[in-house]
Amino acid sequence: MTTSWKARVATLKEESYTLYLACRDPRVPWLPKLVAAVVVAYAFSPIDLIPDFVPVLGYLDDLVLVPLGLALAVRLIPTSILEEHRNRATKQLAEPRPRSWLGAAIVVAVWITALIALALILFRVNG
Repeated sequence: MTTSWKARVATLKEESYTLYLACRDPRVPWLPKLVAAVVVAYAFSPIDLIPDFVPVLGYLDDLVLVPLGLALAVRLIPTSILEEHRNRATKQLAEPRPRSWLGAAIVVAVWITALIALALILFRVNG
C-alpha cells in the first residue's frame, strides 16, 4: 500500500512539473496556461486553502484540490504539447540535482541572523 502511495505522489510531482513547463510554453493557449499556473502555484506553495494543522480537512484539500486541478489543466492543454513537456519533466526529474553547500550555508546564516534579530527585538520590548 505504501508503494502505491509513493508512486501516486511521484506521479503528482511529475505532473506538476510538467504543467510548470507547459505554463512557460508560448504554444499553450492563455486559459490552460492560467489554470496550470494556478494549480502549480497552489501545489508548490507552502500556504494552503485550509491549513494542514486542521484535523482531516487540512490534508483533504491537498488530496482533492491538487489532483482535480491537475486533471483539469491536463485536459485543457493540447496533447502533443503536454506529451513533449511530460517527457522533458521525466528526464529532468531523473537527473541528480546539484547540491550547493555554499547556498545551504547562506540560507542557514540568513535564518540564524533573522532569529537573533527577532530575539534582540523581543528582548528590548520586554526588557
